[in-house]
Amino acid sequence: MKIKQFLPFFSYFFHPIFISLYGTLFYFFIVPNVTSQNIVYLTLIQVSILTLLLPLALYFLLVSLGQVSSFTEANIKERRTPIFIQAVLLFALVYLNKFTFNKDLFYFFSGGFIAAVLAFISVLFKYKSSLHMIGISSLTTFVYIMALQHELPFINIVAFGFVCVGLVASSRLYMKSHTVNELIIGSLIGFVSQFVLWYSFL
Repeated sequence: MKIKQFLPFFSYFFHPIFISLYGTLFYFFIVPNVTSQNIVYLTLIQVSILTLLLPLALYFLLVSLGQVSSFTEANIKERRTPIFIQAVLLFALVYLNKFTFNKDLFYFFSGGFIAAVLAFISVLFKYKSSLHMIGISSLTTFVYIMALQHELPFINIVAFGFVCVGLVASSRLYMKSHTVNELIIGSLIGFVSQFVLWYSFL
């Protein structure tokens, strides 16, 4: 069996809808002594509802209305409403928790909101930047920043993150979902949206 046949798996596993939850789980499991258990559970519940369960429910609603046709493939017109919803939900997550999130998660989700806004703007200009690359690049950048901020020996995890960036990009090309330029723009949005916040407020 050819390795290329496994590439679509990475498009599903690293779908943008899962990235916020992956980042939150990584943070709570890897970064030591960050907050109380009650805050951990509350945060995980909120993130699961606002970035995974509610978007999935709205996705199926949009499918039933004929507004969206695929979970991993969508043309420019079909992207407009889901990306706008994602931006609104990320804003709600950040706004509702601006006094309870610690700095790390606040910047992570704020960066996600900025990335969603940039993706929405690109759609308005009829440009199809890769949401998958935005997601995996944001997550990898967050892991890298956490390694620096907390002085943790994460070189292998960071390296694995960059490997995943390459695998997701290869997956999107193999599935003929994006051009190379669309993947590059998506990656830049993901990286920059995380770095800008951190290095603006340090």
